[in-house]
Formats: sequence, structure tokens, C-alpha cells
Amino acid sequence: MGDAGREPLREALALVAPGSALREGLDRVLQAKRGALVVLGDDPVVLALCTGGFLLDAEFSPQRLSELAKMDGAIILAADASRIARANVHLVPKASVPTSETGTRHRTAERVARSIDVPVITVSEAMATIAVFRSDAKHTLPPTARVIARASQAIATLQRFKTRVDAGLATLSTLEVEDTVSVRDVVAVLEPGEMVVRIGAEIERHLVELGVDGRLIALQLEEIGSGMDESLRLVVRDYALEHRPARKEAGRDQKAPLQKADAKRVGPPGEREGGRVDRAIAALHELSDEALLDPAKVAGTLGLGSDALSLDAAVEARGYRLLHRLPRVSDVIIERIVERFGALPRIMQASLGDLEKVEGVGAAKARSVKDGLAHMVSASIFERYQ
Repeated sequence: MGDAGREPLREALALVAPGSALREGLDRVLQAKRGALVVLGDDPVVLALCTGGFLLDAEFSPQRLSELAKMDGAIILAADASRIARANVHLVPKASVPTSETGTRHRTAERVARSIDVPVITVSEAMATIAVFRSDAKHTLPPTARVIARASQAIATLQRFKTRVDAGLATLSTLEVEDTVSVRDVVAVLEPGEMVVRIGAEIERHLVELGVDGRLIALQLEEIGSGMDESLRLVVRDYALEHRPARKEAGRDQKAPLQKADAKRVGPPGEREGGRVDRAIAALHELSDEALLDPAKVAGTLGLGSDALSLDAAVEARGYRLLHRLPRVSDVIIERIVERFGALPRIMQASLGDLEKVEGVGAAKARSVKDGLAHMVSASIFERYQ
């Protein structure tokens, strides 16, 4: 299931995460070895499926939920679980609504969730489990210790991929100032970078289930993943090309050869820049885990060729990432510099006078940019030959 499909279920899981009053009430039901059927929502659509029972309209508390679960009927809560609206209710969803469940309580829960798209929670007395239904999705809550173990393992894996990204970015910076970047060098950053993004999203889903018990893991995730999205976006801005149509040659469709000149853009910089980058990032996100391990397919998301031969082709950075490392140089100034010179090598070769001709860049700013880039070159030489 995609993230869009998981979002409503994620909201429901947050309400039953450890530390919430609702989770405490459900745990009380489990500890008492009883079952329960709880609907989160008391609007007219929900009430239309209810018969019998009695009106409560009382403030929610874990103790009240545990006591009301002694009765066989369903319990209707407010959508935010702040109040108990009704108890001992008989739910009557349409029998034509499909369900894959077998027990009466679970069949009713799935049909209600599919009929009116509200979270429905079941506590199984026989299995001692809590399950959350929302639309067509079902999620059985695993023991908290198991979720923490999974999240901790994911954090360790995340750290390893982050180390690879940092090494790849350092190497890429050195190659950029020397103008010796190949497609393979760019892919060496994007592959582990995308894995960091994906593992981070997986950990965030675990954190939803963990609630207050996941606070230490959340701090680790924030520290490791901080700035990763921006770093990857800058790499994509530097290297992603516009779609280049195939050309016909000798009666066959062939792609234009990958050349440094292909990196230039045409048209209004604002929309074209954003659209180009967003499309490349979306294509990268859409790769399967298996495809992400294929360097040629990763390169293809940037328009840098999609076969093994193109991986060794030379490419030029536009200069966004290195310019962002300079102090007190705004995004607007960076955009104007890149638009004027087109690529990082030409920016580095530009004289102070050339830089001063860029709108908004005065003598002081031009000197700052020139000195900053010169320092990067010196650092690159020192790193390589120390």
C-alpha cells in the first residue's frame, strides 16, 4: 500500500499508540481477558448503522471503556476519542459489503470500516490482539517490544547508508571542483540517499505505532536524517536533465548522446527548474527496491542515460550544491549566478568583474563567492594529496 493509502490508517494508529488514553483503555480490556468493538466517530453516518444500546455522552476514560466492554455491544466514541457517545450498540452494516474475516466481531468491524470509512477497533479475547480497520486496510498492533526492535534495527541500517551518502558527497565535491564527475559518481550519492529516505519513512511508521515509547528513536532519526532531503534535491538540481527526445538516424530511433552541453536549460528558469527537479525526484521515488540497486536505472531517472555505457560519461554540475555551502549567499543570488554561467566550471573560472555583472552581486559578494570557491579547490587538493 502506498503512503497515500496508509495516511488515514496512520491517523487511526496514532490514536491507539502507547501513551494515549484510548490505548490504555484497550490494554485494560486485554488484561481483563475480554473483547471489544470500538467505532471512532459519532456523526449521523455512523449512527445510521447503530441500533439499540444507550446514550452516554460522557468524557472518555480508560476505566469507563474497560467497564463498558463487559457488555457485548459496540462502543461509539467521538472521532478524537475524547468522549464516549454510546455503548452496547448493535451495528448493522450491509451484508453485501465484502469481508475476509471469520469472527462475528471482526466481520462487523471490517464491513463498517469499508462502508463509512471510519476507524474501527477490535479487541480479540481469544487471540489477545488489537486490530485497527480503516477503509480496506487492517493493521494488527504488534507488541511494543517487537516494534522497538524493528525500529532499532532500521536505525542501524539507516546509519550505514547515511555514512555512504556522506562519503559519496565528499567525493562528489572533490570531483566537481576538478571537473571530473561521471554519471557513476552522481549515482553513488543518489542510491544510498534514496535508501535513507525510504528507511526513514519506514521508521516514521514505526514511530506512529510506538507513541511516547518511540521518543528516543525519533531523536536518532532526526539526527541521522537531518538535511538529507535538501542534499539530495541539490544533487538532482545539479545534474538532472530535461527530457531529451530520441532522434532518428539511419531509420532507427536513437537517443541523443550524453554530452556536457545537454545540461543547459531553456525557458523560464523558475517553473522549468522546479518541474525538472520534481519530476526527477518523483521518478527516483517510484523505482522499486530492486531497480534502485541498478545504477543505470537510477541514472535514467535524471535523464543521464539508462544503460551501463552511459555510467562513465562525463557530466558537469550546475553549481547549486557547492554554492549553497558558501556563507551568506542567498538562494536568489545562487539562482542568478547559475543562470548566467550555466555550469560550475564556468562559475569557478569567472573573474570578479564577471561575477559583479550578475544582478544583486556587488563587489563584496563577488569577492566572497570567488574566495569561497577558491578555498574549496585548495581543500580538495589538500584532501587528495595529503
